[in-house]
This record gives sequence, structure tokens and C-alpha cells, in this order.
Amino acid sequence: MAIDRRYWNTTGAAKTFTHPVHREWLAGVDRDARILDYGCGYGRTMAELADHGFTDLTGADISAALIARGRDQHPGLRLTVIEYPPVLGLPAAGFDVILLFAVLTCVPADADQRALVTELDRLLAPGGLLCVSDVLLQPDERNRRRYTGDPYGVFTTGDGATCRHHSAGHLRGLFPEYDLEAERHIAVPSMNGHPTGALQLLLRKQW
Repeated sequence: MAIDRRYWNTTGAAKTFTHPVHREWLAGVDRDARILDYGCGYGRTMAELADHGFTDLTGADISAALIARGRDQHPGLRLTVIEYPPVLGLPAAGFDVILLFAVLTCVPADADQRALVTELDRLLAPGGLLCVSDVLLQPDERNRRRYTGDPYGVFTTGDGATCRHHSAGHLRGLFPEYDLEAERHIAVPSMNGHPTGALQLLLRKQW
């Protein structure tokens, strides 16, 4: 899977991530449910879930620098580096809930996104929940000018990250075998501080 590990181990390791956990979507989830934050960064969302009583939390990220930052800031969290993305060397159907927050934006190619979804499907137990939060195509002129990559929506930031913004239809279409239980449009600051529109999906894996 083509992700710029060098960027996320240097410049990207100092970023602040902002996509929020919508706690209402997890209100009916047991506090001992097995939860994976795939692309956990420095453990921000895991720490929030731990504060709300969830006890079985695993975080994984391709960036050793972000994992080190997370271990320093949240020493009680279980964090691991993904050595061979997208594959995570953990058992199949080992999680009841998976979070995928602002990860697809870091995976520009369609084939790599599909490979990631296949791995998540392997890891998620039947009937489990998948919470996706990612960046939509932005309507402003600044972003339209930089959407020059293939597929449309791919661009490079001023500090060297290759990113992708998506149509809502594309994000939904990555999960045809899942039931869409809820969705919501939100506004979040980007990792470089720009106001950004995003889409959050709550999906359930079919039995």
C-alpha cells in the first residue's frame, strides 16, 4: 500500500488530528468491546474512549514516530506499528468495533483503498461496527486548483503530504457489503488548520 511513511515519521508526526468521535454512535457498545483504531496516530481517539470507560483498546499506525508520541502522551494505551500496510498481524474477526479516522485521505490510490477495506473486513467480527470519518471534496477555489492528481481529488500539501479528498458517493461505495446505519456531515480543521468538510459513516458488517 503506497503511503509516504517518511512524511508521517517526520513532518506528519507533529500534526494535530481533529476528527471527533461521535459518542452517541457507540452508546450501545459494551465497555469491554474489542475496539481497534486503525491509523490511530498518537492515540487521541483511544484516550478519549478510555476516558469514557472502554477498556479493550488497540491502536495501530504506520508511523513509528506517531506511535512513540502516543506512548509518551498516553502510556497506558496499547499501540503498535503497522509494519506491512495494510496488513495488521492480528487474528481475523478479532474486533467488535473499528475506527478509521482520516486514513483514506492518506491513501490516494483506489486499489490501495480497496486493499485497506479488505483488511478491515478481515479484522472485524460479523455484526461489528465500522466508524469511518474522512475528508470530502472541498468546493473552494484553493482546493479546486490543487485537485490535479489521478484520481480527481489527489493533491500534495505545501509541506509534502500526498492526500486525497473524496466524494460522499465514493466513500459510501467502498463498503458495499456493509449496512449503513447512520451518517453525518461535519466541519473540522485540517491538519494544517484549514476549515474542512468531512463525512462520518457508521457501518455494520453483515452476519
